[in-house]
Amino acid sequence: MSLTGREYKTSLLDKIGTGLVLDAYVVGATFLKEGILAAALGDGRVAFMGNELGSSPHFVRVHDGACLSSAIDLCRERVLTGGDDGLLVSTNPSGKTDLIADNKGSWVEPIAVSIASGLRAAAFGKRVRVFARDGSEVGAFDHPSTVGGLAFHPKGRRLAAAHYGGASLWWVKAVNQNPKSLSWAGSHLTLTWSPDGKYIVTATQENDLHGWRVSDGADMRMPGYPIKVKSVSWLPKGRYLATSGADPIVCWPFHGKGGPLGKKPIDLGGGFGSMVTVVSAHPKQDVIAAGYQDGTTILVEIGRAQSILVKQPGDGAVSALAWSSDGQHLALGTEGGCLGRISLSDWRAPT
Repeated sequence: MSLTGREYKTSLLDKIGTGLVLDAYVVGATFLKEGILAAALGDGRVAFMGNELGSSPHFVRVHDGACLSSAIDLCRERVLTGGDDGLLVSTNPSGKTDLIADNKGSWVEPIAVSIASGLRAAAFGKRVRVFARDGSEVGAFDHPSTVGGLAFHPKGRRLAAAHYGGASLWWVKAVNQNPKSLSWAGSHLTLTWSPDGKYIVTATQENDLHGWRVSDGADMRMPGYPIKVKSVSWLPKGRYLATSGADPIVCWPFHGKGGPLGKKPIDLGGGFGSMVTVVSAHPKQDVIAAGYQDGTTILVEIGRAQSILVKQPGDGAVSALAWSSDGQHLALGTEGGCLGRISLSDWRAPT
């Protein structure tokens, strides 16, 4: 697969996509089975859009307030959402909702799902609760401060939580345990675990990334961002970690011994006069979708300077990007309520 460097007078969304403007902030997007797109909205609804070109979404009221977080649920046929009403809910496209947890007075953010272990995790302030497939609670872990990021190990056996002072690692099925602590001063927010399980990386309040090698706790600092990093995404096999927070897409190399230690990042897709707000890596190829503060959305391939325009500026900052598992469908959402999807069977010659 190779992206062309051809310039387009119109965007892919204009040419071959379906786009509409809703009356709510798009918090997150995910593709379910059968190609159905589920988008969590800032007004507490979830929008479901089919894969037919020009199809209209239908809406399900899920939260009494705002959706704060979303993820594909365990069966891949439902979307899991957390809200500022203290609810953790699983919803299918027909509108059936299953209440997983009700913790009134707590915001449910962030959440994480492990298909491998059949577990869900959600942060309710300082406490993280873990739920099995049937909705039963199978664990709860307390932290010294509000949890800002959650991620399961790729095999689902451990859970990492970011908070003030670093991150804590828990065995999800162990009882009476003390977590493994990965320490670094400051407030740690978004957290991700590398696909090979060797590294954990957090975005900090100080406009940088901090990483640890899990085996020995070795620190890796990745500074230099002009704004906070709020979105990270691993390229296939974990070769690079793509990040927001700058004018270009900043991609840190994690292949080879030592990860990014002593290495410079690759900058892609710069020159738009706006900051990258969201990144999402293709599940199979070295291609990244990136959205900007001004609404611009692009595709760019590692090793190529040219980018392809997915969406023109406008409709607010890009707040959500998602690929389908086969990499042939891309969804985008903005703070202004734009929700779009594009289907591409051949990246080499988009038409």
